[in-house]
Amino acid sequence: MDSMHRGAFPLPGNHAYEIMMDRPTTSPAPLAPQLAQIRRRNPDLGPFFDEIVIALRGAGVGAAAPKVGEMFPDFSLPTAHGGYRRLGDLLDQGPVIVNFSRGRWCPYCVHEVSAWAAMLPELAEAGARFIEITGETGGGARALGAVLEASPHAEVADVLCDIDHGVALSLGLAFFAGDPLLDFYRDAGLDMHELYGSPSGFLPVPATFALDQTGRVRFAYADVDFRERAEPADVLAALREI
Repeated sequence: MDSMHRGAFPLPGNHAYEIMMDRPTTSPAPLAPQLAQIRRRNPDLGPFFDEIVIALRGAGVGAAAPKVGEMFPDFSLPTAHGGYRRLGDLLDQGPVIVNFSRGRWCPYCVHEVSAWAAMLPELAEAGARFIEITGETGGGARALGAVLEASPHAEVADVLCDIDHGVALSLGLAFFAGDPLLDFYRDAGLDMHELYGSPSGFLPVPATFALDQTGRVRFAYADVDFRERAEPADVLAALREI
């Protein structure tokens, strides 16, 4: 990872990263085609992000995340609207899906959370809950929560604020972004320090876990390539097999 600190990855020349804030699908459609459409809007950024992903994988970022069959560590985090949620308390009510994302500023995350919002009726039917975890605080976390709150079954979902990426770091799901990536986002008008309320320079690894009521992991997905995400239908299928 030291090579990232020294500016090993050249920034694409004066390219403004297109932050999509258009309305994602509100039906439980497959997520992958939506994410592929975002990528096609910025094809010249592919090599830049590909090199970063290769470096992160080479450094083993995300490799220590909880695996299927392991017990997921308990945690307590503040909600986007105040108060706290403890994972153990939620598990007392039924299975839980835990989803880590980068935040409302990331177009891939917005579409992912929208896909989960469309799945909330099925989660409610299965007696499961959905927890969205983001390092964003304040307005960013609340805006992400608004995507879920638009669902008629919003009561089975929560957005939790992972202050300073504490839970993500404890699970091996956060990394120092490095100057090239931080500078890239800053040039695109995105100040990670402001978004996350911290000058740490850390970013979370997108990840999704399905936990049975004992807290054991039944589905696990973690990928440093933020352009790829777990399909909500696959995660729900794993829960239904319990």
